[in-house]
Amino acid sequence: MYEKDDPRSALATAARPDSGAAITAAQYLDLRETPVVRAQNVILIHTDARDGDDLDNGTLDGELAIVVTSASPAFTVLTADGATKVDSPGLVVVPPGASRIGVHGDGPLVRLVEATEPAWRDRAANAGVYAQDHPRVTLLERWPAPAEERVRVYPLSEVPDDPKRFGRIFRTRSFMVNFLPLQEGPRDPRKLSPHHHDDFEQLSLAVQGEYVHHIRTPWLPDSTTWREDEHVRIGSPSVTVIPPPTVHTSAASDPGVNQLIDIFSPPRVDFSEKPGWVLNAGDYPIPSFGGSGWQSPRPGAAPRVSQP
Repeated sequence: MYEKDDPRSALATAARPDSGAAITAAQYLDLRETPVVRAQNVILIHTDARDGDDLDNGTLDGELAIVVTSASPAFTVLTADGATKVDSPGLVVVPPGASRIGVHGDGPLVRLVEATEPAWRDRAANAGVYAQDHPRVTLLERWPAPAEERVRVYPLSEVPDDPKRFGRIFRTRSFMVNFLPLQEGPRDPRKLSPHHHDDFEQLSLAVQGEYVHHIRTPWLPDSTTWREDEHVRIGSPSVTVIPPPTVHTSAASDPGVNQLIDIFSPPRVDFSEKPGWVLNAGDYPIPSFGGSGWQSPRPGAAPRVSQP
């Protein structure tokens, strides 16, 4: 599945019997046309921010995550506890409650909120796709809370690339964000990495350049559900929602710089269990997993989050 020198080659792939549930179609979403989109557990908000904008995040039940790229403007996060200035690429995590963003310049900002947030759940352009829970996707169950609830800023400048680690990964209670290395020019077509996930969606956020997403849907016994392989070219900004258990791989295709950021909700257990892969693991504890899901190590953990 992966090249021997790919750090993901050490990951185990579960072999689960097929559930018989329908496999949903992949979604290819141009964020300039549809700036608010969703997957099963997460809503993604893309804003072409302008200097002086005041972005109201609403009063959230869960966390807000802000994905900051090299093209993003500086901004200030305003909460009841004060102001936090952000002026470099990375991930910002805002605790539950009311918050706003004051923008200092022009450029894109990407926000992530839980799909059940009342302020956002009806605003996604593809909300109808999730009128019913997708049976193959595990619903969000928030991971344990950090010891202290506050705005946290994780600059990429403090994390050098490391070939022994897959990208630069951060997690929160509800999300995992992986900043993949910049790709100069097209990806070598002889070195792709087709793979699948058993029970979670992958959101591939293209923030620079262009990608071809290759997706193969497994043939189940019901031949009326079979699909042809997909090879979809899409530019940036865009997000591709890849459903389980489709086999997929993505190839940068622009002759210039290409950048992809992968987003998961809930956080990935396999990445979290690899020593050193999750860069803020000390702030966000990993759950204790039991036979029926995870068991919170502390009282008062949030309940399972299911769709309305």
